[in-house]
Amino acid sequence: MAVIEIHSLDAPGVAVYHRLTDHQLRNRLHPDDGIIIVESPKVISVALDEGLEPLSLLCEARHIEGDAAPLIRRLGDIPVYTGSRGLLASLTGYTLTRGVLCAMRRPKVMSWRELCGHARRLVVIKAVCDTTNIGAIFRSAAALGIDGALLTTDSCDPFNRRAVRVSMGTVFKLPWAWLGAPLNALHEAGFKTVAMALRHDSIALDDARLQQEPRLAVVMGTEGDGLPMDAIDGADYVVKIPMARGVDSLNVAAASAVAFWVLGRRSETRQQEAAER
Repeated sequence: MAVIEIHSLDAPGVAVYHRLTDHQLRNRLHPDDGIIIVESPKVISVALDEGLEPLSLLCEARHIEGDAAPLIRRLGDIPVYTGSRGLLASLTGYTLTRGVLCAMRRPKVMSWRELCGHARRLVVIKAVCDTTNIGAIFRSAAALGIDGALLTTDSCDPFNRRAVRVSMGTVFKLPWAWLGAPLNALHEAGFKTVAMALRHDSIALDDARLQQEPRLAVVMGTEGDGLPMDAIDGADYVVKIPMARGVDSLNVAAASAVAFWVLGRRSETRQQEAAER
């Protein structure tokens, strides 16, 4: 471990933490050179557990022998950059709540067809651009029995720094892929699609027909407008969450958690228990 104290924003090796945009970090032209930034000891530990390769660490000096000490012992021979709290706030653009950032090699993502071949319950994230919502959807999906996530290419990157942080590292645990095909291609992969939308023919989320489907893909739409009409018209089921007090919709992240709780793999457990009775 090489501890390197920095005193200015121009210090060699730290540009990745403040000068490069998320788009530049992703490096579409050379994906194998892509980098992601992971924040907080807990989330960095999750990333290491999932096999991500660390490149460097940035942390406040007080954390080297404190919160970051167990982490540093796991990182091997990589540079550890450190400085004052004020300097790091200037460097990263905000005060670090946990005082630790790690630059890591961007993991490879599988193809959507490969993901479909190993899943029975999927979430399809269509045109969701808010990084907080992406992180929250991944966290709920990982916790509530969804096997993987497919994202249309107009959605934001799950490896965005904020999405990673909000997800508490579950973006590294839940398999995901970019869906480079129309939604109806999921039918060819053996999935019935469930569009989450309010319409005159919407059925309730707990409808028994949904529980009986062996393979479901739950399609979630944008934060403001929801799903476009062609996505709704092309779905096998249009589904609504029954609500009270005149409330007609939930934030996409909240709605996804409700949908996953009802439609996730726990529904298979309920079917098995019913068959055994």
